[in-house]
Amino acid sequence: MRSVPRLVFTDAEAGALEFPSSKSRTFNYFEPQRIKATVYEDMTVDVQPDPARHLTQDWVYGFADRPGGYPPDLTEAKSSDWHWFRDPNQEWEQTIYRNNARVVRQVEQNIANAKNEGAFERWSPEWAKVVERHVGAWMHPEHGLGMHVFLPAQRDAPTNMINNAISVNSMHKLRIAQDLALYSLEVSEARDDFDGSAHKQVWESEPMWQPTRENVERLTAIRDWCEAVLVANLVFEPLVGELFRSGFVMGVAATHGDFVTPTIMGVAESDFERDLAYTKDLIGPLATDEQHADNNQRVFGQWLARWVPVSVAAARALEPLWSEPEQQSRTFEEAFGRAKDRMRGILGDLNIASPKELDR
Repeated sequence: MRSVPRLVFTDAEAGALEFPSSKSRTFNYFEPQRIKATVYEDMTVDVQPDPARHLTQDWVYGFADRPGGYPPDLTEAKSSDWHWFRDPNQEWEQTIYRNNARVVRQVEQNIANAKNEGAFERWSPEWAKVVERHVGAWMHPEHGLGMHVFLPAQRDAPTNMINNAISVNSMHKLRIAQDLALYSLEVSEARDDFDGSAHKQVWESEPMWQPTRENVERLTAIRDWCEAVLVANLVFEPLVGELFRSGFVMGVAATHGDFVTPTIMGVAESDFERDLAYTKDLIGPLATDEQHADNNQRVFGQWLARWVPVSVAAARALEPLWSEPEQQSRTFEEAFGRAKDRMRGILGDLNIASPKELDR
C-alpha cells in the first residue's frame, strides 16, 4: 500500500489571506481612472506583470543582447509612472475585431455599389491615371509604417496598455494598405486602361515620391519606440499623410465624379484621428511630467528638429500632384498651410514648442 502525505493547511496558501475586498469579485490590483474599472481596464491593465509593480523577482526571461522583459530605457523619454497611460479609444481584443470588421464592410459595400453603378467606367482617363499611379502608391507608406515602424515600437513599449494602443495603430496602417491594394485590383477589372501594378514603378522611381519614400524608410530605422510613435503620428501624418489623403485626394476626387476613393481615404483619416488621440494622451503627460518634464521637452525638441525638415521636404516634393487633374478645389500652398497649422495646433495642445521649420 502506498501512503499519501496528509494535507496540512498553514494559511500560507493562495487565497487564504483575508483583507478588505478579499471576498469581492470586483477586486483588482490597479486604481481605475473613474470610480469603477471599465472592461478595457480589466482586460489590459497589469496583464503584463512588471517587476516595478507586482513581480517580486526580476523579469522571468531575457535576451542575449539586451535586458529582459520591457525595460523603460528603450526610449530616451522618461516617465514617473508608465502605468498611468490609458488608451482613450479603449481598444482591447473584442473592440479591435469589431471596429475593423465594421470598416472592412463599409469599404466593401462602397466598392460593390460603384461596380453595380458602373462608376469606375465613368471616370475620365486623366483621373483614372491619378488613382492608378498616386493613390495606388500611397499603399507603400501605409504598409511601411504599419509593418516596420509601429509593429516594432509596440514590442518595446513598457506596459501592456501602451503596446496595445500601438498595436492597433499598426493594424490600422496594414489594413488601409491592403484596402488600397485590393481597390487597385477592383478598378483594374472595371477599366481596360487601368494598370493595377503602376503604383510600384511610381513609388520606386517617380521623382515627386522619392522624398516621401526616403522619409518612410528613415522612419523604419528608428529604434526608440517613443520617438517612432511621436514622429510618425505628430510629424509625418499631419505634414504628409493628411496632406495627401485629405488635402489632395478627398478634395479633388469629388470634382471628377469619384465617390469611392474618398471613402477609402476617409476611413484612413478616421483611423488616424483615433491614433492621434492615444498619441496625444501619451505624449502630453510626458511633456509635463512632474519629475522628467525638462528631459522630455529637450528630447522632444531634438526629435522634432531632426524630423520636421524631412517631412516638410517630402510634402513640398508632392506639389506637382496638384497640377495633374484639371479641376482643383484648392492650391497646394493652401493645403500645405492647413497641414502646418494642424501640426502647430497639435503641438500647442501638448505644450511642446513648434520648430521653426513650420514657419517657412
